[in-house]
Amino acid sequence: MAPSETVLEITDDNFVDEIEEGEGLHMIDFWAAWCGPCKIVAPHVAALAADYEDKGLRVGKLDIDSNPGTTTRFSVTSIPSILFFKDGELVDKVIGAVPRQHIEDKILEHL
Repeated sequence: MAPSETVLEITDDNFVDEIEEGEGLHMIDFWAAWCGPCKIVAPHVAALAADYEDKGLRVGKLDIDSNPGTTTRFSVTSIPSILFFKDGELVDKVIGAVPRQHIEDKILEHL
C-alpha cells in the first residue's frame, strides 16, 4: 500500500533527515507488500495519521525490502513493526498486527 498525503514514504536515504533530525513524535510503520498482517495494520496507521496530524504526529511507512539498512539498524526482524521516535530518538515500538487502540495508546503516551 502506497503512502497517502498524510503518510511519508521513509527510505534509507531520507531516514536521518526526516526522522532523526526531525522534531516531535514520529510513528514509522515497517512493512512489506507480501505481509498479510501489515495489510491488517495499514488502515489503522493511515487513519491515525489523519486523526493526529493536527496534534503534531508525523507518520511514515518504510518498506523493509527496499530499505534494508534502516531495517537492520533498528533490528526489525518481525513485521509489521511500528517504531516511535521522539525528537529523533527511538522511544517505543509495537510489533505485530495489534488493534488500533493499542497503537493509539502509544501515540497518546508519547505526544
